[in-house]
Amino acid sequence: MTAYNSANIRALDHEFVEHTYKRNDVCLVSGKGSLLFDETGKRYIDLGTGIGVNAFGAADDVWAAAVKAQIDALPHASNLYYTAPQALLAEELCRRTGMKKVFFGNSGAEANECALKVARKYGAGHKGPDCFTIVTLKNSFHGRTIATLAATGQDAFHQDFGPFPAGFAYAAANDLEDMERMFKEHAVCAVLMEMVQGEGGVNCLKKEYVQGVAKLCGQNDALLMVDEVQTGNGRTGTLYAYEQFGILPDVVTTAKGLGGGLPIGACLMGEKAAGVLGFGQHGSTFGGNPIAAAGALSILSRIDDALLAGVKERGDYIAKELTGAKGVKSVSGLGLMAGVECERPAGEVLAECMEAGVLVLTAKTKVRLLPALNIPMDLLGEAICILKGVLAK
Repeated sequence: MTAYNSANIRALDHEFVEHTYKRNDVCLVSGKGSLLFDETGKRYIDLGTGIGVNAFGAADDVWAAAVKAQIDALPHASNLYYTAPQALLAEELCRRTGMKKVFFGNSGAEANECALKVARKYGAGHKGPDCFTIVTLKNSFHGRTIATLAATGQDAFHQDFGPFPAGFAYAAANDLEDMERMFKEHAVCAVLMEMVQGEGGVNCLKKEYVQGVAKLCGQNDALLMVDEVQTGNGRTGTLYAYEQFGILPDVVTTAKGLGGGLPIGACLMGEKAAGVLGFGQHGSTFGGNPIAAAGALSILSRIDDALLAGVKERGDYIAKELTGAKGVKSVSGLGLMAGVECERPAGEVLAECMEAGVLVLTAKTKVRLLPALNIPMDLLGEAICILKGVLAK
């Protein structure tokens, strides 16, 4: 193994890592909370949190203690045995949401794969083998496996990897008539949608639209499934974003911030969906791994009313500061999930912010902000001031 040093890490990456990522020219080596540091010691205020993963920032002490304790106790056991962290995490998720059962995987894509299987089996069992169409929304994103790519309503993600599994249809977001057409033209077993389309440009669904879709699902005995991979776990100001839309889904998928930095995904099933999958019909070697589950329990235990109020406060601050600011066309999002449509190309804004010591993300043509749920207000204010300066150029 080659010894690490700041001079060779980029060369090693270029030589040995498959080039599926367009990396920014920063090598991060350490961090604490909302501050990250590169190999030169340069300080960055983190407004990306590993794309919404580090819910309480980098190297959070409470999370790290829970993870380390589990490493010392039992790092891994197969799902042929009971383990306490997984059972306790499932209980907490169900208690906080009203769901009945949980299946654990390792990512958002795996959580969505589980949801797709639940939907297909539910449709076949309730309405026959021809009821297999799953409706998703145009501009959605549900993962990078073949099936979740098929579920993703963006043509750009469908290049080069076909043929895709059949049985997916795409409706226009916030267009209830188009969704009604889906039910008329297809035997629909489920609808899967994000309350805020993250990778699609941080676009919010309208409450009346979401409630209309829920009504259609109920009338047609189709599962209402909500992808909370990015919007979940406090990100939007409630534990899960759907709570702000006046619905109770049949299936909820989540990941990212749930693990606080470790890979975990969860597919939560309500009354209609619980028990659809039987023994041997789904599985995961690492799903619900004790270490990841212990970390997730630590995260969930601290997402309380006080924290969520702080998320809303910070989200309101970002929206107020950026709406109408020089160089800003519009601001979208919910809570600490913000999208900024800029007059300048988003990639240029990202690069100049990074040079100035602030890490942001992009989504389509927008700058995307996903700071830690507990980012200190002084750091947030400093970062937004720098961002506004870059946007105004």
